[in-house]
Amino acid sequence: MEYRKLGNSGLAISKIAFGNWINHGGKIDENTAIACVKTALDVGITTFDTADVYSETKAEEILGRALQGVRRESIELCTKVCHPTGQGPNDRGLSRKHIFENCHASLRRLQTDYIDVYYAHRFDPSTPLEETMLAFADLVRQGKVLYLGVSEWTSEQITRGAALARELKIPLIASQPQYSMLWRVIETDVIPTCQREGLGQVVWSPVAQGILTGKYLPGKPVPAQSRANSSAGKPFFDKLVRRWMHDDVLTAIQKLEPIARSIDLTLAQLAVAWVLHNDNVSSAIIGASTPQQIQENAYAADVKLQPEILNQIDKVLHGFIEYDSSKTG
Repeated sequence: MEYRKLGNSGLAISKIAFGNWINHGGKIDENTAIACVKTALDVGITTFDTADVYSETKAEEILGRALQGVRRESIELCTKVCHPTGQGPNDRGLSRKHIFENCHASLRRLQTDYIDVYYAHRFDPSTPLEETMLAFADLVRQGKVLYLGVSEWTSEQITRGAALARELKIPLIASQPQYSMLWRVIETDVIPTCQREGLGQVVWSPVAQGILTGKYLPGKPVPAQSRANSSAGKPFFDKLVRRWMHDDVLTAIQKLEPIARSIDLTLAQLAVAWVLHNDNVSSAIIGASTPQQIQENAYAADVKLQPEILNQIDKVLHGFIEYDSSKTG
């Protein structure tokens, strides 16, 4: 495993991060989830990503149990706040109340004294940004949060947040957007803004929710054991279907297989290696329902893609790549 600094901070994170959205508390049983965490540690992954809302808070609980006995200083534990965690009017968003209450709840579920990187899971237009950033600043000063991040914020929102972070003297160092061979919307505005403001990219869905693994075939039924048939990810997959589950896209993806094979990679490894070739990407978050998937994808951390391979990928996917920076994941 290789490691990169996150933004302009001194924090080193593993180039592959293990994320537990959908799987922990949803798609797989807890024993398998714990086995996946152990395998992640065995292959050198030190960065673990979750959120208060994943599997209705169960994902944080399972990750907390899985990491018991692991030296706390040897890992980077990251979680998020914003999405609804209850039915009340204050059980959502980035108000001071919701941030404080959910930070403490996440600490309890994760069985830890502090969070390494605490993300604003989305931007909250209903709360003054000054209130949000001051709440985060107080958590940093209390030692409950070490660094801050944002997820799926626009370049303008990141600029405003970074200005307040400087004013409050707190470390805003991470952006967590969707990024893959097919979804490149951050390249136009978000990445240049983050370069200027000192944020690194910790990207999610490098295999496009499984599309880039090649398991979905044109003209064929959706595999029974795939994420597409998982109730845990149904709303998000429905959105994905409208975007990529079309025979012309799936046919193009099958044409990537000989490219991957020519450099002894699987399609999944090629997809993860592709996002990591961008120096602005500090880490790629992978999910897994088996330990074997973690071992496979972790291999991509050491892969260096040559320009001719990158050019071949672009030619195959031409016409299907999304660059529109007005779109979000």
